[in-house]
Amino acid sequence: MSILDQRKLIESIHPFELLSSNAMDGLMKKIDIAYYPNQTLLVSPTISSIAFYIIIKGSVTEYIDEEIHNVYGAGDSFDADALIYGKTKAKFVVDEDLICYEIKKEDFLDLMQDKEIQGYFLQDFITRHKQLKDYDTQSELSPFLISRVSDIFLHTACIVEEDETIYNALIKQEKLQSKVILVKEQKSYSIVTDTDLRKKLLLGDNDLSKKISSISSKKIISIDINDFLFNALLMMTHNAIKRVVVVDGEKIVGILEQLDLLSYFASHSHLVAVQIDKAQNIDDLKALGHDFKSLIITLRAKGVKVRYITKLIATLNDKIYNKLFEMCVEPSLREKCALIVMGSEGREEQTLKSDQDNALIIQNSVDVELFHEPMMRLNGYLLELGFPKCSGDVMVSNEFWRKNSSAYKDLITKWTYDMSDESVKNMSIFLDAKCIAGDCSLLDELKEYLHSSFHSRDDVLAHIAKAVLSFETPLSLFSGFVLQKERKDKLDLKKGGIFALVHGIRTLCLQYEIKETNTVERIKELNNIGVVDKTFATELIESFDTLSSIRLKAMLEAKNIDEANYINPLNLEKNQRDLLKDSFKVINKFKKFMSFHFHLNMVV
Repeated sequence: MSILDQRKLIESIHPFELLSSNAMDGLMKKIDIAYYPNQTLLVSPTISSIAFYIIIKGSVTEYIDEEIHNVYGAGDSFDADALIYGKTKAKFVVDEDLICYEIKKEDFLDLMQDKEIQGYFLQDFITRHKQLKDYDTQSELSPFLISRVSDIFLHTACIVEEDETIYNALIKQEKLQSKVILVKEQKSYSIVTDTDLRKKLLLGDNDLSKKISSISSKKIISIDINDFLFNALLMMTHNAIKRVVVVDGEKIVGILEQLDLLSYFASHSHLVAVQIDKAQNIDDLKALGHDFKSLIITLRAKGVKVRYITKLIATLNDKIYNKLFEMCVEPSLREKCALIVMGSEGREEQTLKSDQDNALIIQNSVDVELFHEPMMRLNGYLLELGFPKCSGDVMVSNEFWRKNSSAYKDLITKWTYDMSDESVKNMSIFLDAKCIAGDCSLLDELKEYLHSSFHSRDDVLAHIAKAVLSFETPLSLFSGFVLQKERKDKLDLKKGGIFALVHGIRTLCLQYEIKETNTVERIKELNNIGVVDKTFATELIESFDTLSSIRLKAMLEAKNIDEANYINPLNLEKNQRDLLKDSFKVINKFKKFMSFHFHLNMVV
């Protein structure tokens, strides 16, 4: 391996890339290459660590209390803790002839004088996990952080003299299509906003012949055209304003609107929403299909967390459902039913369009058959827009999911006392329900009925909870990934990790009558009432974010929806593999928690 390759490997291991060029040059001179044969005991409670190891070839197994805790392979490093604290509970044994780099103990401790290096190695799981995620996305965040005001569209400023009449100023504002009026005074500017016009003109005693300066606000907030857009966003947030005046030296060059700023950062998401609202027919909505995927790609590239992307997409999808509801259901029937979405859409965790999970709740006094044709049409429109048909037929086109309130209550009672797999599955789907159109009180009533049905029903709750153990976490005792040969050496992210967490949290919320549907919000509520402590809650949220983020990347790259859940971890960057391993470890910890909480070892 060349010197250049050696340096590249060291810099690829976080946090060594944070070292200055001079510090890295010094470190490279001190690194040795060592060889250890199979079965060599490198570190143990009785053998002090002499170096920080970075594996070039081979593998090392870490044991704690004679149980395998981790297995390290090429590109992995260990064991900073043994060097920092001078002791360890673990022992590290070579289980495949080892070639590695060594940073001697004294040199490593010298590196710890760097605050960035020190901060990373002294962190707990949660903080280290977050820093790894930040490192993984930092290069993608740079366009977001370095964009300048000059890069964005600016609105023409409407500037008038201070002695101009209100009437003439409004005429000029209308002509320029400006949101505000800037009033030029002797040594400064003042501003007239919509609030000024409403309070001082419409609700005040001013008339249109008075001077515009009589209703202007004196405080004006401006930003230089060469400043960063991120600073403009902070300025608007801090001052609770919707726009800032942009200047070039002492000259006003335009107005920066908050809506345009957010649009720039979110790839015109508000424009997509406006287009949905303006849609007149199904063809208008079809034209937006590409915009959704572009929006997701752009937001992800800018480092936006997956849970915020999914909430934005859920909001836009809700608008589409609402628009279709208006197209398909006549006005006289709209408040006599509730259109609901379930599954990932109900949890606001959907990204790309996945299987439909929707239903209709109808008032008891209304004929259910009145909604047959409208719902068949709505389902057809959704299919046209690219929302795939649900393989389990959980759709409004299926009369099973198109009932009145009383029929749903009967169904809930059946689910509560029937422990069949089908009942558990349907009830789990319904627990994620969210109303998006019509009379939402119909869903609220059923949710109350469902939760009240589980008082003192620990037997059913345990039966429901047992599903978290249905699939093995794809992590071996040796902390290696367990791959499926039939899937070309890939692992299933959904079954192996996401399902256990989502379903387990959902079951706990049913037990404690928590009405939230979003997984992260559910975890927070469980923490608030003391079911899980803050540390564990944060681990669960971080792990869920990691799994969701990796799955989103797979979905964007997959040729079809069936491939989206399967990934080959070897195709991930090392930091992502580390994050994935950490997340699977948390999933296993959560499964143990659920087994203990619901006594799952006693459930048949």
